[in-house]
Amino acid sequence: MTSATWDRGLALAPDGSDGTDELDAIALGRRIRHLRKGRSLTLDDVSAAVSLAPSALSMLENGKREPKLAQLKALAACFEVPVDELLGTEPPSRRAALEIQLERAQRGPLYQALGLPTVRVGSRLPMDVLESLVGLQNELERRLNEQAATPEEARRANTSLRHEMRQRNNYYREIEQEAARVLAAVGHSGGPLSHHKAADIAEHLGFSLHYVGNLPHSTRSVTDLKNHRIYLTQVSRADHDPRSVLLQALGHYVLGHQTPQSYAEFLSQRVATNYFAAALMMPEKETAAFLHRAKDERELAVEDLRDAFAVSYESAAHRFTNLATEHLGITCHFQKVHESGILHKAYENDGVNFPADHTGAIEGQSICRYWTSRVVFDVQDKFRSFEQYTDTIKGTYWCTARTERHSSGLYSLSIGVPFEHVKYFRGRDTKERCQSKCPDESCCRRPPAQLSELWSGNAWPATRANTHLLAAMPTGAFPGVDETEVYRFLQDQSG
Repeated sequence: MTSATWDRGLALAPDGSDGTDELDAIALGRRIRHLRKGRSLTLDDVSAAVSLAPSALSMLENGKREPKLAQLKALAACFEVPVDELLGTEPPSRRAALEIQLERAQRGPLYQALGLPTVRVGSRLPMDVLESLVGLQNELERRLNEQAATPEEARRANTSLRHEMRQRNNYYREIEQEAARVLAAVGHSGGPLSHHKAADIAEHLGFSLHYVGNLPHSTRSVTDLKNHRIYLTQVSRADHDPRSVLLQALGHYVLGHQTPQSYAEFLSQRVATNYFAAALMMPEKETAAFLHRAKDERELAVEDLRDAFAVSYESAAHRFTNLATEHLGITCHFQKVHESGILHKAYENDGVNFPADHTGAIEGQSICRYWTSRVVFDVQDKFRSFEQYTDTIKGTYWCTARTERHSSGLYSLSIGVPFEHVKYFRGRDTKERCQSKCPDESCCRRPPAQLSELWSGNAWPATRANTHLLAAMPTGAFPGVDETEVYRFLQDQSG
């Protein structure tokens, strides 16, 4: 899905490798050659010093042979460097990095399937030819990956990311630390993060803010990294907190994100920047203390967290999942469900049985109509949160939920916990209770027998076709964003 022109240089791992932990013979060989030539030594000179035949040394330098530990030590002594430097992660030069990537590409299954002759990668290969060959290989891989970028890939990426979040209890210590450093630098003393303080953060990081009325289509913000400007727009819709949009844009910079090379990386970066923005608006230390007090008083409530930090209910619910297990020892789950019953977003580390397809993906699945996240749509009181106990095949869960309207319709937002944790929450005394047998179809998937007898064979609904389900994922490093439109916008703004 990547587009090469978004990139700042070639997408190499730090050592030109594929990121595995195994010994990289190609990269090691290039470092040995670089050190040898830097000392004006011939193969014969080094072979005599390390008791290794010139031909064997040449194979080492070409990455066709892995050295033994004794040979590594002898080479390090010959070049008067530590062994760690031979095994280092940084290519000795850009040329070496390109040579490593081309060598690896030519030995890979994609290049071999083309049936093309291999190019000898040596010092006589011109730099521009080397650049072109690596660029062509990257573009070929990009196009093949793009062809495979289907909705199924997106679902698999979502599933993989959700698994990672569950493994970490949705808590990212490194992002919390970055947010804490930024807040300390601007002197944020606590309480809700004001728009003024958010602007101070941008200034501290070296960015100026510019509000415009013509942001490119499908963008919430555009960051000009050349001139350190962030372009935003003032909108009447309340779907997105302006502070959050700005802080997410800054998050890409603070967290050191590079152009995503896959949809999975794009998704991971988006989750990270959302987390970063939330950690700034609801700082870990202050928020954890707030939640601890509420737990001690047995008055935990998402709406109190929302009100204390002046954020949306959805932001407060997400933040609760970040800190509940790490700081309170409470497992939980979160749902965002459309009024049609379709699951839009979810997280769990409490074993709740979300519906899933064969890939393990849960997005787009229909939630049981007896779960709190569905029942809440029929509740008349929209001012207060709605609580319910639900008996499921995985046990009894207590959930609190409320509905919010967005541009794409009405959604329910709910936080749930296993019965063992409900004693800490306000609303635990609710009398509302439902039973769910899902995924048993007799629960809510199959119409009741009486209705079926009356209407089976006599109903023909006109389906609202979702053509996007048949389409490939939008192309580009940032799906759905028109690269030309963004570049033209930045050019116009720069005058």
